Amino acid sequence: MTNHLFDGLLAKGRKAPERRFALMPDGRTYSYRDVEEVSARFASTLVALGLKPGDRVAVQVEKSIEALMLYLGTVRAGGVFLPLNTAYTPAEIDYFLTDATPAIFVCDPKKREALAPIAEKAGAVIETLGVWTSPDASAGSLSDKTLGADATFSTIERSAVDLAAILYTSGTTGRSKGAMLSHENLLSNAEVLEETWGFTQDDVLLHALPIFHTHGLFVASNTVTIAGGSMIFLPKFDPDTVFQYLPQATSMMGVPTFYTRLLADERLNRETTAHMRLFTSGSAPLLAETHRAFEARTGQRILERYGMTETNMNTSNPLEGERRAGTVGFPLKGCELRIVDEKSGERLPTGEIGVIEVKGPNVFSGYWKMPEKTKAEFREDGYFITGDLGLIDEDGYVTIVGRGKDLVITGGYNVYPKEVELAIDELPGVVESAVIGVPHPDFGEGVVGVVVAKEMLEEKALLDQLKDRLAKFKQPKRIVFVDELPRNTMGKVQKNVLREENAKLFA
Repeated sequence: MTNHLFDGLLAKGRKAPERRFALMPDGRTYSYRDVEEVSARFASTLVALGLKPGDRVAVQVEKSIEALMLYLGTVRAGGVFLPLNTAYTPAEIDYFLTDATPAIFVCDPKKREALAPIAEKAGAVIETLGVWTSPDASAGSLSDKTLGADATFSTIERSAVDLAAILYTSGTTGRSKGAMLSHENLLSNAEVLEETWGFTQDDVLLHALPIFHTHGLFVASNTVTIAGGSMIFLPKFDPDTVFQYLPQATSMMGVPTFYTRLLADERLNRETTAHMRLFTSGSAPLLAETHRAFEARTGQRILERYGMTETNMNTSNPLEGERRAGTVGFPLKGCELRIVDEKSGERLPTGEIGVIEVKGPNVFSGYWKMPEKTKAEFREDGYFITGDLGLIDEDGYVTIVGRGKDLVITGGYNVYPKEVELAIDELPGVVESAVIGVPHPDFGEGVVGVVVAKEMLEEKALLDQLKDRLAKFKQPKRIVFVDELPRNTMGKVQKNVLREENAKLFA
């Protein structure tokens, strides 16, 4: 019997069971044999708790190697893994558990008291899993049970089309939607990324991303695992720890914030990064300025790619060839990508901005319990409407210019925030910017630039400098200065927050 995702991910590791899979900062190591045994213990425990194939296992715990084994154990037991952001409140957890109706809910031991009534109401068995600190201390009820569980497990058969995970979208435009990801969605993407980025058993990934999200759980962990490589598994991103372990790594995956923080550290230079094979960035747009500054300091060109919760990874800059700053490269092998007119759905010519649509084995099957929403997000020919706006240049590179919901329509004209942001970011003294549209009595929406500056700047001076750089309708009507832009845990700027904060700017 085969379990499409689990057996596919572990195929190379099983050939070298003693090879290191992960190193933790506390000195512990996991071999591929440990991965087999500990995932078996979790699978055995979940089945003993009543998990049946297709049941959901909802998880809100701190990052740990055991949490990663819980993911693999869930898949191995035929379950559907449902990771939840550690920042979610009990009210938000209530929504997710009510919607997903998991058989088992695993939370942090410190949150059990607050979350137990919510789990009970949703009909879920509640267990806890904390961060392991010593052999003498409990790391939660689920951890204690797995210690006594069988280290062998007859992996439950699951096919390519069976569900492996449900990931909820961030819900910036209404209630969060559960993206249903199959075994093939995840395995096919891991296979393509392994090949595209040249991962082998010799690679050591510096893993500092959270694992409740596509980037850290699937892109990072799955890609290394399928290659038979290893990880340095850090609980979070911390520059001191990163520089401590960087000499042992060959690759690092990060969000743009990681790279801006490294650039702010004098330890980042050509010597400290000379041995590195690959730096990649995703989850949020990487500023071209950051790309250029990182290359100037290290001689390394960050590889930027593009994906989303519903589709895994869609595009990537090349491993060999020009990694073009400001772009996300080319469609991945097996992924079809097109730019279309939002209203007509007709394909647009090279260089024109439209909605990005994708199709391929990486694209999810739909939203959990939302058939009408699913139907609305797919074209009849199977393309998924991403809601992202972009273009394909004459060389085939894809550029993302923003989300459809971020498009500003002022006086009947379309303004793409990315274009205005690039113009603002080039001005002296500007660190970064975000451009939004807010209600305006005359124009419907007024263009507003929210700016983080490295020095005291005047609004009028910035507006004057933009007059020769942008058409009049694209020019911000106001510029607001902030100490920092609001971001979610993956580094994406929360423009919905900025729109709310500045909603009455022109009132």
